Amino acid sequence: MVLEIIIAWLLDLLLGDPAWLPHPIVGFGKWIAWGERHLNRGRHRMLKGALFALTSITLVFLLVYALLELFSTINCQLSIINCQLSTLNFISVVLIFFCLAGHTLRKEVRDVFKAVDRSIEAGRAQVSRIVGRDTSQLTAQEIRTAALETLAENLSDGVVAPLFWLVLLGVPGMMTYKMINTLDSMIGYKTSRYREFGCWAAHIDDIANYIPARITALLMVMAPLLLPRRRRGGLERAAFVLKYGPQHASPNSGWPEAALASILDCQFGGPHNYFGEQVYKPFIGTNPRALTTDDMRRSIRICFVVEVLSVILTLTLTYFAN
Repeated sequence: MVLEIIIAWLLDLLLGDPAWLPHPIVGFGKWIAWGERHLNRGRHRMLKGALFALTSITLVFLLVYALLELFSTINCQLSIINCQLSTLNFISVVLIFFCLAGHTLRKEVRDVFKAVDRSIEAGRAQVSRIVGRDTSQLTAQEIRTAALETLAENLSDGVVAPLFWLVLLGVPGMMTYKMINTLDSMIGYKTSRYREFGCWAAHIDDIANYIPARITALLMVMAPLLLPRRRRGGLERAAFVLKYGPQHASPNSGWPEAALASILDCQFGGPHNYFGEQVYKPFIGTNPRALTTDDMRRSIRICFVVEVLSVILTLTLTYFAN
């Protein structure tokens, strides 16, 4: 499994999520959209949402487990980078690759900052690709803030948490986590439309991300210590995270967001518009300064260091577990 993780991570670094490649997460999204469209109406919406979420999660785990078991019985050797990898290993590489989103996340955030530098309209359109809130009225500062909040939150969702579940439950657990996270990102909102139907999806995601979010924050606090001229402030950043992390409306998102806000000495949070409804998120930090392209570059460096640390930890734990 160690070699598969390395290859999958390198593929993500090189390719990200190519538009020409069919992606299972897109399939998850279509399935969830179909379920929400047909079930989120009438009576017993919370019950229907719970059954839909639990069924979707269980199906993904069983299908991936069955797929891996099926290919493990096939005595076929594939030559990849001068190594003899079984079909099982090849399938594992592909599935792990699909679950990692570090490259794409960094690219999308860079593109948001480039777009808003061109025009406010381009920035709003670009940031709408990575956030669930209404972006039509966002200012340039709010666009940059939204992008960096998403960078921090999705560092956990797109890198640390998938690797965490890979260590615990293997590739089926990693893919199952992606279904859980996709459910939450699509229906886990506290709006009138999703409050009942998406309730269980949101709570399951809270449980799945509880430990990974805090690991992410810890690694983010440590990351600047590994960069040139950034060898102080670790205790202050940790105190900041402990203060503001629990204040977020989400039990998990606030931790990596607070870690990044402490590093940048900026302010995240505040009211946002989701699907026509105002949702208030407590402020993280007290310095509402203007965010710049340099802040984006620094944030991406921090997140990449955290990604490398996460991969090293995953490889170490996987190696000794085997």
